[in-house]
Amino acid sequence: MTGSSLPTVRTVSALRGQVRAWRRAGERVALTPTMGFLHEGHLSLVRLGRTRAERVVASLFVNPTQFAPSEDFEAYPRDEARDADLLASAGCDLLYAPTVGEMYPAGFSTTVTVAGVSAPMDGVARPTHFAGVATVVAKLLGQCQPDVAIFGEKDFQQLMVIRRLVADLDLAVEIVGAPTVREPDGLALSSRNSYLTQGERAVAPALNAALRTAAEALRGGAAVADVEGAGMGAIRAAGFGPIDYFEVRAADDLRRLGPGAVDAPARIFAAARLGKARLIDNVAV
Repeated sequence: MTGSSLPTVRTVSALRGQVRAWRRAGERVALTPTMGFLHEGHLSLVRLGRTRAERVVASLFVNPTQFAPSEDFEAYPRDEARDADLLASAGCDLLYAPTVGEMYPAGFSTTVTVAGVSAPMDGVARPTHFAGVATVVAKLLGQCQPDVAIFGEKDFQQLMVIRRLVADLDLAVEIVGAPTVREPDGLALSSRNSYLTQGERAVAPALNAALRTAAEALRGGAAVADVEGAGMGAIRAAGFGPIDYFEVRAADDLRRLGPGAVDAPARIFAAARLGKARLIDNVAV
């Protein structure tokens, strides 16, 4: 248990025991996977889960397999007690906070990979990332066996990877995407926003502003190539760099669109560094 009033379990057997008890009572279960250091975006997933099921489980696990050696696994912000209090206030019923040893016991040797939607964008910028995501999500879904699992649309490519995973493996769970929660100035909420200095925080909303400008241009008939070039220029001029991508992709399978006007439902994606923080965002066209 944590110091919070929220019941907390750390083993697969304890998680499954509680879920079985709920099922015997005829209750549906929702899962909201997180890496902790929670913000309003995460809490919105819990609240959405409560509209889809009688019980909500939140997992808290900073997954080492989705971080490259050069990334911020050790520095990633952590505060379990704070997270438990926030989850309790949002209506969560159970916190599942396994150790690395519980999730990846001695001899663990399986990796889940999802082709296609994992290849572009973050698949290029972070080549090992989505294999780590797919593996840990497959495990969480198998451990909890929820009726529904909620993921945020801020990580839209991740959401697409998880939907493909669930469809391909015939997993009996509904995957729901939740709208991105933003600050009043448009910045998408992220645990990594804590890395921003005061000056960088003032610059950060330029990423979303560039995406919204690009979406309006595309709706007006502008060419994809022109919009992408202008977007890259705008965030570079604002102070972002290096920039991993600013790309227009098909909304259904993330294929490239262009270079002319869009001819299918689309989303615009961007990822760029601002100081120590790597910020990502996307908007629908």
